[in-house]
Amino acid sequence: MGIGKYILDAQQQPVEEPDLLTWGRWMETADRHVAVDQVGDAKVSTIFLGLDQRFGDGPPVLYETMVFGGPLDMKRERYATRDEAIAGHAAMLARVLTHMEQGAR
Repeated sequence: MGIGKYILDAQQQPVEEPDLLTWGRWMETADRHVAVDQVGDAKVSTIFLGLDQRFGDGPPVLYETMVFGGPLDMKRERYATRDEAIAGHAAMLARVLTHMEQGAR
């Protein structure tokens, strides 16, 4: 069993990193952003976490979308794959926009 720490390879695919020091050095310098959008006073950010956030069976959960500011401040969703994270980012961005439009009425 691994230690649940991951880095991204040259193709942006997660690979488990067994060496804690190598993982730590990678985390310090890597650009882990998948997508970032600013909408009014809300920022929607999706990143590669580098740590498996699944506590139980199943594929590792390695990506997170989070909202900072605005009507959905601190709303968070997590994903197992980059494709899920990209789709989840777009969905969260749409939710933020909908909430902002509803609040403007």
